[in-house]
Amino acid sequence: MKTKTISGVTFTLLLMTAFFLSLSSCDTKPKDSAPWTDIFNGKNLDGWTQKGGVAKYEVKDSLIVGTTVPNTPNSFLTTDKQYSDFIMEVEYKVDSTMNSGIQIRSNSLDHYRNGHVHGYQIEIDPSERAWSGGIYDEGRRGWLFSLTGSKDAQQAFKQNEWNKYRIEAIGDTIQTWVNGVPAAHLIDDKTDSGFIALQVHSIGEDDSEGKEIMWRNIRILTEDLDQYSRETPVDPVKTMNNLTSAEKETGWKMLWDGESTEAWRGAKLEEFPEKGWVVEDGVLTVLATGGEESTAGGDIVTKKLYGDFELKVDFKITEGANSGIKYYVDTDLNKGPGSSIGLEYQILDDKRHPDAKKGNHEGSRTLASLYDLVKADQKKPVNPIGEWNTAHIISKDGHVEHWLNGMKVLEFDRNSEDFLKLVSESKYEKWPDFGQLEKGQILLQDHGNRVSFKNIKLKSL
Repeated sequence: MKTKTISGVTFTLLLMTAFFLSLSSCDTKPKDSAPWTDIFNGKNLDGWTQKGGVAKYEVKDSLIVGTTVPNTPNSFLTTDKQYSDFIMEVEYKVDSTMNSGIQIRSNSLDHYRNGHVHGYQIEIDPSERAWSGGIYDEGRRGWLFSLTGSKDAQQAFKQNEWNKYRIEAIGDTIQTWVNGVPAAHLIDDKTDSGFIALQVHSIGEDDSEGKEIMWRNIRILTEDLDQYSRETPVDPVKTMNNLTSAEKETGWKMLWDGESTEAWRGAKLEEFPEKGWVVEDGVLTVLATGGEESTAGGDIVTKKLYGDFELKVDFKITEGANSGIKYYVDTDLNKGPGSSIGLEYQILDDKRHPDAKKGNHEGSRTLASLYDLVKADQKKPVNPIGEWNTAHIISKDGHVEHWLNGMKVLEFDRNSEDFLKLVSESKYEKWPDFGQLEKGQILLQDHGNRVSFKNIKLKSL
């Protein structure tokens, strides 16, 4: 058998060829095997609905093109489908003088500002501020995660070019990437599902109309997300029991920081109750003790007094529960059994608690009512048992409003003859100057049922 001898030169050439082939193989990116689903078919806007303003949306050359129109509010092209946990990728190209954004977990509800689109927005910001990839809470709390000081993320956006976002919304965590660069990392549980929307921002009278933003390659993953999610080096911003930057700028203060009870005391004690209330994982809970009023830990009140104010409290009830948020409380009024005296935002399971059918005025003991005096709108939006609801009370110059989950459910003037008449016909008639205090304490009620509270914040007006 004959064999051929390979010269040293030939052998060296073969080795070099093999080496460069191996390098070429290493440089080849692995094929994306994730089971992506396109949510834009490249042909028409089937599966999408426009809400808000009347900016123009159309399909051109397999792109969604949004065009500004004067004298119209923000416009949103929304998916008909709702999404909860997902990973999304989308490419866009925007006019360098135009602000825009991509809504996720967003909603348009009749009770909330007449259908105003609200929810998380992943900012598209070609301005010098360069907050593209930041997270804004459209129609609600404002900025949740700006990119101030995030130099790498701010520089990731490409002016007048196609840009690519990756958005991961899994559980209470939202993360964003801009052209592969980590941008935002938010931990917030305000909303867990909603539509996705493409925004065309409103323009002022002096702005030129006809500015365009284009989107393409909009795709989403909704299953096996742990397998495809990425880690980010960005430190998270946690909103629970914390103020947003917008809230800080407008004078809001936390009444409870999620840990300490230093700012509170028992309504009939010098310090915080030793039993009946627990603090766990950033939640303040009054324990169930049989449904009797103030017989265990008792009510708790702020140590400070408040006059005109705006108060927001997230609360979660259990089946059949009864509790309340009282304001303009004077703990010296009632030293005997029962709860301390003050105006009360009622917290109740209307379907199961018998108090819903009682009261000095029919329905005035239902959820969000002014307890025993003024009935809340029965079309009020109520989240199911076990989910969080938001109470919102505004009191200024005698005018008081109760809100529930973004809807105003009642209002009254505590100095009016009508209000004074209501009091004179109620069980509060025996308490001098009921509801008339210039300043008072804020109270969370112990009515013997398990109810939880968090995100307790107040702004003096």
